[in-house]
Amino acid sequence: MSALSIICFSILAVQLIYLILFLVAFGKKQAAKSTEMHAVSIIVCAHDEEENLRELVPMLLQQNYPQFEIIVVEDRCNDGTYDYLLQATKDYPLLKMVRVVNKPEHVNGKKFGLTLGIKAAKYEWVLLTDADCRPESADWIQQMTSSIQPATKIVVGFSPYFKIAGFLNTFIRFESFLTGIQMIGFALLGKPYMGVGRNLLYHKSLFLENKGFNAHLGITGGDDDLFVNQHATSKNTRVAIGQSALTFSKPKTIWKEFYHQKRRHLSVGKYYQFSDKLVLGLFTLTWIASCFLVIPISVLSPLFYWILGLFVLRSGLLTYLFYRASRKLGAPFEAWVVPFLDFVYAFYYLVAGAAALSAKRISWKRN
Repeated sequence: MSALSIICFSILAVQLIYLILFLVAFGKKQAAKSTEMHAVSIIVCAHDEEENLRELVPMLLQQNYPQFEIIVVEDRCNDGTYDYLLQATKDYPLLKMVRVVNKPEHVNGKKFGLTLGIKAAKYEWVLLTDADCRPESADWIQQMTSSIQPATKIVVGFSPYFKIAGFLNTFIRFESFLTGIQMIGFALLGKPYMGVGRNLLYHKSLFLENKGFNAHLGITGGDDDLFVNQHATSKNTRVAIGQSALTFSKPKTIWKEFYHQKRRHLSVGKYYQFSDKLVLGLFTLTWIASCFLVIPISVLSPLFYWILGLFVLRSGLLTYLFYRASRKLGAPFEAWVVPFLDFVYAFYYLVAGAAALSAKRISWKRN
């Protein structure tokens, strides 16, 4: 067997191992749900989010749960957010406002706002989401907390994007599902490595005892995934799966804005633990190589049809994984488009990933 054939078989073998592991993870029977009702503080950071808050706050107030509060951190807003919250807190006893008037220069705005919100929380469990997110169900809190067991400190939830017309939206949803498959899949396999602040539950003591975001105050972003990466273990982390556990987020509608957002997200990955970077990097590199190296190289190999067959098998498993995992997560994705997006994603990651890794500084539109 030639060296080129060995390279092709090795790349595809690694991909098949990952895909099979994810299928095994999502095929696992879910653990029994807890019936204990833990008091929860929902925390939302908001900067110029009046319109979104007018939709979100009533939905949160309608949650079917016996004991919770809502804390909205008003982060130096320039619109009518403060006036809306000032009146709303008078109308709804469950709603509380925390204001950020000034922040330390060396601290990211969202990290500082979240820290104030968490410290102001009167309950031990804090449930995070964003102003542009919407819980799928009035049972969202109940579904997230039902995963709590005695040793649990973190519950990771999934947050897909709303479906609208257009290829950009289809690709954004594909990319978010792939991230979710990895995030939830590895957690189910006992290797949690990240969470998303759009749908994340953790114990207040975990935050305070570990000095919050101090370990990565100088990094833009990472208030969710780096915090989980730093503190999550197989024993203290659980996942919440199912339609009622979802929060849907509003997607970007312009490619440039999406690119900037993903560059920022990808840049945070540089600070993951080494083992996580190794596992995720191997998956991504073999994905890209499968699309851009295997087929051209295999043409030169006498084992072309065997290699092509393995590539088709990989594409079939990937498509089936999206079909099965998206339904298990509670938000079915149109799997028929996966083989095409497979190549688009590889090209996208080459561009965005290289830019994120080489960037010395990634900034938000605000600090």
